[in-house]
Parts: sequence; C-alpha cells; structure tokens
Amino acid sequence: RDKLPAEPLVSVIIPTFNRRELVVRAIESVLAQTYRHYEIVVMDDGSTDGTAEAIARLAGPIRYFQQPNRGLAAARNGAIRRSQGPLLALLDSDDAWTNDKLARCVAYLQ
Repeated sequence: RDKLPAEPLVSVIIPTFNRRELVVRAIESVLAQTYRHYEIVVMDDGSTDGTAEAIARLAGPIRYFQQPNRGLAAARNGAIRRSQGPLLALLDSDDAWTNDKLARCVAYLQ
C-alpha cells in the first residue's frame, strides 16, 4: 500500500440541483475547515435557480461545473472524474460539516 503524504489533497465532491441557498451553506462549511489542503468540486446538475451566480460570489478553492440534468449519481460521478486529490469526501448539497470534519478524517486515514 502507498502511504498518504503528510497533507494529502482532499477533493470535496458536492453534487447539486436547484439548492442555491443550501449549497452555499454546504460550501461555506468546507471553507471553514481547520484542515486546509482541499479542493471543492461542485457539479451542478442543471439548476435553474441561480446556483451558478451564488457560487461565483464565494472565494476559495472551488471548481464549479455544470451538466444537463441527469440525476444525483451522474452529477456525483462527474465531479469525481474532475477531482484531483487522492482522497474524496462526499458532501450532499443540503448538508454542512463541523469545522474539524476533514482534519479528523485525514488523521484517521493516515
């Protein structure tokens, strides 16, 4: 087995569809993490509620992609295909994390 680097990049995968306010809250919970070596990969599954504009106002390592509406699994898989880290963390767009979530997960995996 390969050993993880001291600070592996964690790709936070967030699929979303028409949850403008909720996905912003989810992203903000990632931006507040104590573990800082992450990227946020958002796959918008055809939202029509201004999700793109709301996410564009956020600052941070956010990679935003859009696709025609094909469902949750297709959105999640599309985001995973675009991820760059050796570790994946899945976050639903209607959820939020405590600020130590990634630190605890990475420590456990190491």
